[in-house]
Amino acid sequence: MSDQTALSDTKLLIQVQAGDDASFEALFLRHYERVYAALFALLGNKADAEDMAQQAFLKLYHAPERLRLHGDETNIAGWLYRVAINEGYNVLRSQKRRAVWQEQFARLWPFSAVLADPAQLVESQDTQARVRQILLQMKSRDAKLLLLRHTGLSYAELAAVLEVAPGSIGSLLTRAERVFREKYRLVFGEEK
Repeated sequence: MSDQTALSDTKLLIQVQAGDDASFEALFLRHYERVYAALFALLGNKADAEDMAQQAFLKLYHAPERLRLHGDETNIAGWLYRVAINEGYNVLRSQKRRAVWQEQFARLWPFSAVLADPAQLVESQDTQARVRQILLQMKSRDAKLLLLRHTGLSYAELAAVLEVAPGSIGSLLTRAERVFREKYRLVFGEEK
């Protein structure tokens, strides 16, 4: 494994495209934690985040030719983030449909199940749900930008993931934060 850890992502991808499982494992170990962290920030659920991170890597494993090689400029991390975040949004849309169905079902069969949760846990979950709700209302690029920035990506990494010029990230981020604040204030009447 030590040979693979010294190789660039591009060289590892070339080997993955040639069928080398050890190179895929090296890419997985190199990028999994950050992809998982971005998905966990989006979904707020460990199991869903793990599943979607694995889905992104499975797409790379089963069809590595999807990534076009651009010399040493091939951005495998950016591709993985894009695939993972898109998978995460699919989960959120599915959960939203499920929530609508459950709400309709609850109206047909009223029941109450009151769980005694600590107030702080409830407030935290409420805040997370509010943030997710606002992110779903935003343009996809703005929501991705905010989410990935708050998971620790640098401006250069954000530019690569979103496929924009690095110099434009600052203004895009400022605009996205402003839109988020406005939408949050409109919906909830307060600012977090």
